[in-house]
Amino acid sequence: MDLKEAAVLVTGGSCGIGFETTRLLRERGARVAICARHEESLNAAATQLDAVPILADVGREDDVARMIQQVVKEFGNYNVLINNAGFGAFAPLIELTSEELLRVWQTNVLGAMLCARESARYFIGHGYGNIVNVSSTAGSKGFANGTAYCSSKFALGGMTECWRAELRQHNIRVMQINPSEVLTNFGATETSTAKPENPTKLTASDIGQAIVDMLEVPDRGFVTETTIWATNPK
Repeated sequence: MDLKEAAVLVTGGSCGIGFETTRLLRERGARVAICARHEESLNAAATQLDAVPILADVGREDDVARMIQQVVKEFGNYNVLINNAGFGAFAPLIELTSEELLRVWQTNVLGAMLCARESARYFIGHGYGNIVNVSSTAGSKGFANGTAYCSSKFALGGMTECWRAELRQHNIRVMQINPSEVLTNFGATETSTAKPENPTKLTASDIGQAIVDMLEVPDRGFVTETTIWATNPK
């Protein structure tokens, strides 16, 4: 697609991959709205990026419906969802609580579904759209202490395949990107504190660049899924 014609919503856009993806989209002329749960960091990021801030929790159905309506009202159009909001919680199985598992799933699975559902309703009505789900290599291989996070990303991969099968007939491209470890403030809260610099690890801008590249494929085709690993991490 021509990103100058893109009207984009980036969930979890106040930091990390969402922030960098928004920055690159804005550089290419896309109009972008970002959402986050914490107003101060959201507004600071939106000002820095020249993006539209929307205070919302993707795990709350009313918030998501209001958010999509606000994007459409702001831009007069809407054609790209970057389903990026998510966090990780890690514990051994014997210590994992039901509350913690459900908290991860509410954002990573239910939140992704709600955003995709409300977006798809608009996209279907207009005969065009793009959904990019930001997953993880943890969605294809589990690891110790990863029950909550890995299961949420395995679920996202399954939902991506379902949505792709349903929505292709409406000219809606459903894509997924699977980063390995990225130097961001990944965790349960949104902060501006990143991991220590390590030139051998992936950065948020690496993932943002890949997302932009996927979107820029001409609309007659699309990259269904891409996985990005650090070449030789240390």
